[in-house]
Amino acid sequence: MSRFVDRVVIHAAAGSGGNGCASVHREKYKPLGGPDGGNGGNGGDVILVVDGNVHTLLDFHFHPHAGAASGKQGQGANRDGAMGEDLELLVPDGTVILDESGAVLADLVGHGTRFVAARGGRGGLGNAALASKARRAPGFALLGEPGETRDLVLELRSVADAGLLGFPSAGKSSLIAVLSSAKPKIADYPFTTLVPNLGVVTAGESVYTMADVPGLIPGASQGKGLGLDFLRHIERCSVLVHVVDCATYEPGRDPVSDIDALEEELARYTPALGGDLASRPRLVVLNKVDVPEARDLAEMVRAEIEARGLPVFEVSTVTRAGLRELSFALAKVIEEDRASRPAPEVTRVVLRPTAVDDSGFTVERDPADEDGFIVRGERPDRWIRQTDFNNTEAVGYLADRLARLGVEEALAKQGAVPGCPVTIGGVTFDWEPSTPAGIAVMMQTRGNDPRLDRNERIGASERKVAKLSRRKHVDYGDYSETGIAHYDDDDE
Repeated sequence: MSRFVDRVVIHAAAGSGGNGCASVHREKYKPLGGPDGGNGGNGGDVILVVDGNVHTLLDFHFHPHAGAASGKQGQGANRDGAMGEDLELLVPDGTVILDESGAVLADLVGHGTRFVAARGGRGGLGNAALASKARRAPGFALLGEPGETRDLVLELRSVADAGLLGFPSAGKSSLIAVLSSAKPKIADYPFTTLVPNLGVVTAGESVYTMADVPGLIPGASQGKGLGLDFLRHIERCSVLVHVVDCATYEPGRDPVSDIDALEEELARYTPALGGDLASRPRLVVLNKVDVPEARDLAEMVRAEIEARGLPVFEVSTVTRAGLRELSFALAKVIEEDRASRPAPEVTRVVLRPTAVDDSGFTVERDPADEDGFIVRGERPDRWIRQTDFNNTEAVGYLADRLARLGVEEALAKQGAVPGCPVTIGGVTFDWEPSTPAGIAVMMQTRGNDPRLDRNERIGASERKVAKLSRRKHVDYGDYSETGIAHYDDDDE
């Protein structure tokens, strides 16, 4: 017999994006045909999908780790890497997704409902996509982003119209067995029911579902016994049914005190999905009236219970007395609840444009270093992850992107000076203002950026001046460093 598991913790790891490719097109008589490195493929997502044929979270109990495929690296000849395949995990209807802090992220109700548990990383751009007028043959490519990794709690909350409440051995399992085709385990000892049982009840033209869940004891709302496991499964119910054992011989118990204890636990419990259990419609079932003493007791307490505004039904699961009236009464309450619910809204896409004055990042002082600064923002963090810091040209491209975004200007306004430590996306470096975007930078070799080495930049300028001086037959002093940018090696 398969086990029923209604709460698990899963570790979802999405696929990482593939790296871009830095390649140059080569063929006969065209040794440098331009950049042709393809982009990396995106990583696969981890997606939870509701399936009506799944009724337990048992699979995740034994296999809590779920990982999607990563994207493939780009290749030359403008060939993009393959996308990582998404991983779809099937969950029961009524599964609630919570984060590690207990906050509800999603409530999955309805066959086919989907929730992205972890998003795959984006693939890096190849050098063909990075080419521009200022950088015609990039000697670098962007790295793929790592996939998202999350620890999530999955809790199953049964989707039922009517929920049966009662002390252990009150006859809840017997009641659902005779009203529906459910076959729960029935025995004469406490806590026979350890897992929820669902049954479909037909009353005339009405069809509704009924849940029989573990027995309730005082203190269940604080986690005693199986209380929390019980109460979680009645959060969605439209009507609650108090099943009272009128034939119990346990001292200190009677139908009225049992109902009071159940009502107190309902009032103390706070559903994670919102709402108030104590405000739900409720009925009282005085069970086991086939026993003479139980019938006499039911007749004695009936008036007192009805005085509280609770409908009372005397039933027997052995003789099936009163079951028809109970099933039709439940159907009426459930139909009224369904009619009172608002019609589901049509799904709409809401577009929220970015504010005009939103720069997309913030700059603040580093609390751990009085001279340091921290830059926070989605785009700067992503650019840091995409940068290959072993390639100085890639680092220069990162500096250009940050400058265009306005990071350097913001650092200057905050009082940053050259050499102060700046942290972006977990990477700390000494800040040196780079060349602003739009100013041409001479690249001596592919994969290098002269801006990263001042001596190299000065040496390149002097060599350029000397070369032009020889070709033009003029003195070194006739050419300033500023004028070098106006000459090209092929100019005569």
